[in-house]
Amino acid sequence: QVQLVESGGGLVQPGGSLRLSCAASGSIRSIDDMGWYRQAPGKQREFVAVISSGGWTRYADSVKGRFTLSRDNVKNTVYLQMNSLNLEDTADYLCNADVKVSGYKRPTSYWGQGTQVTVSS
Repeated sequence: QVQLVESGGGLVQPGGSLRLSCAASGSIRSIDDMGWYRQAPGKQREFVAVISSGGWTRYADSVKGRFTLSRDNVKNTVYLQMNSLNLEDTADYLCNADVKVSGYKRPTSYWGQGTQVTVSS
């Protein structure tokens, strides 16, 4: 019913920048929180950042001051601007959205397939 499609991952040198996008589509009535998580090889999935429908944001301490989250409610898209990337940022980045689907009262959490970010010299 709902699909989340991420884009923007890739290979970047330490200190570089990338911008991730996640577009939601399908039977969407509205979207509450949208955010990003990441998972590095051999590690648990960890929270990166979240943005509410009203634009309130929260970041993991490890990315605060370097990453900026924004969203376009008309396009149902969330953007993650990542600056000053370091080796520890290497991971698969997954988009998450709490979507109110047409015909249902409560939101459902959806995940994208992930986009790989590799920081390497």
